[in-house]
Amino acid sequence: MANPSSKSSGKAPAGGTTRITPRATDYSKWYLDIVEQAQLADHSAVRGCMVIRPYGYSIWEKMQRELDQRFKDTGHQNAYFPLFIPVSFLSREARHVEGFAKECAVVTHHRLRAKTDKSGVEVDPESRLEEPLIVRPTSETIIWSAYKQWIQSYRDLPILINQWANVVRWEMRTRLFLRTAEFLWQEGHTAHATEAEALEETRRMLEVYRDFAENIMAMPVLRGEKTPGERFAGALETFSIEGMMQDRKALQAGTSHYLGQNFARAFDVQFLNAQGQLEHVYASSWGVSTRLIGGLIMTHSDDAGLILPPKLAGIHAVIVPIYKTDEEKTKVYAECEKVMAEIKAQGHGVHWDKREGLSPGSKYYDWEIRGVPLRIEIGPRDVDSGKLVLVRRFVLEQPGENEKALRMRKKQILSRQEALASITPALAEMQQQLFQRALAFRQKNSRLINSMGEYDEFFKQGGGFAWVHWAGTQEDEETMAKQHQTSIRNIPLPGQGPEGSDAPGVCILTGKPSARRVVMSQSY
Repeated sequence: MANPSSKSSGKAPAGGTTRITPRATDYSKWYLDIVEQAQLADHSAVRGCMVIRPYGYSIWEKMQRELDQRFKDTGHQNAYFPLFIPVSFLSREARHVEGFAKECAVVTHHRLRAKTDKSGVEVDPESRLEEPLIVRPTSETIIWSAYKQWIQSYRDLPILINQWANVVRWEMRTRLFLRTAEFLWQEGHTAHATEAEALEETRRMLEVYRDFAENIMAMPVLRGEKTPGERFAGALETFSIEGMMQDRKALQAGTSHYLGQNFARAFDVQFLNAQGQLEHVYASSWGVSTRLIGGLIMTHSDDAGLILPPKLAGIHAVIVPIYKTDEEKTKVYAECEKVMAEIKAQGHGVHWDKREGLSPGSKYYDWEIRGVPLRIEIGPRDVDSGKLVLVRRFVLEQPGENEKALRMRKKQILSRQEALASITPALAEMQQQLFQRALAFRQKNSRLINSMGEYDEFFKQGGGFAWVHWAGTQEDEETMAKQHQTSIRNIPLPGQGPEGSDAPGVCILTGKPSARRVVMSQSY
């Protein structure tokens, strides 16, 4: 059996490692501690930007692969468009420029020159561009300028394009993954012959995002339509998926927009329909970004560190060898090699931690912070007895279960055959249980609210998702936001809320008739 003195206590081992701030003490610090200690990302020397470290980028790569396959399965192709956009392009769609003007980074010159005193370089005033260029905040304008060249006939439609790219939206108050001046994302841009096709595409991609969020990220989301004040700049309709984080705030995890003919009119993109008449094209756009990693952290992780749903873990199991002598090391390493090969043969990612100079306990702590779903401990006694120690990063706590019982379910000593056979089922169960826990948390912290008094009390007690009837104006929305630091996250599609949430009623603010409820919450 593995040396019992090496078991993980959930606390940082000696040696200078900083313990993660508990959520109850400082939720924001807890989040940043996990990002830092799990080696997901760092702040950059460039203000407002981040460095995504290899472990964090591996999560984004898994997300990319899952999403990209879904895009291809729904008929989309990948392309790439320029990073720089002429400022005149952004000006063509009035609501679009108004929505992004304050966030744009602008390029005005194209070269530098050496200073006369040789102390460095400066902008060469002779290199001013004839027209300033915007560093891509989103790509509707540059893409629709290309579509004008591509589309002449109904036979050229639909165009179903996705782009993986970086974008820049100048942010002064940033938080790693959640809000940075530069971030990574995908943006879909489609062109259609009819309004019905474009609307169908908008809703189809919302469902693709829901499927990804719930079945891959294990993050339950509410699908719904944004109010006019919360729509994407230039859209006729915007739909979103909204997740509830552990501090009961909402996170907008993805959006899908019906753009009507706005961008086609702005760039005069017309096609000859089957009847020989000229029409403007209908459009959709949709996107998710690296803020999904922030949502992943805040949905699942605990005070011991990151918890990764197995479907997004690059490493599903880590093998930690335990030995004291060279003879024991030889014996244990031989078994580690066999176990690693058998786990790989099952199709799972596995890492063998061979680092010297670290105690097994330090390694346990390190991999616990990184959220690896399974840990396998192998010592000389385990080899002799034909057993393995299997430790789960997460098990769903049962009602009334004490800490000792929970630990026993997390850490099991099994026969070698039983342990290896249990890996695939354990990962599947963990994936399912993470979703169940997050869904139960959202349900517990969602409430039907029928008066402003109930609304005030709900958010004084910590809030969550308030399902309220609403018939207010955009000005009323802004008033509520100022008074309560809440916003309408979306108007949920039917069948997602507590019992009675789809019935008509009266607005909690104005008293006017309301056909359905909206969800209000504090948010990121």
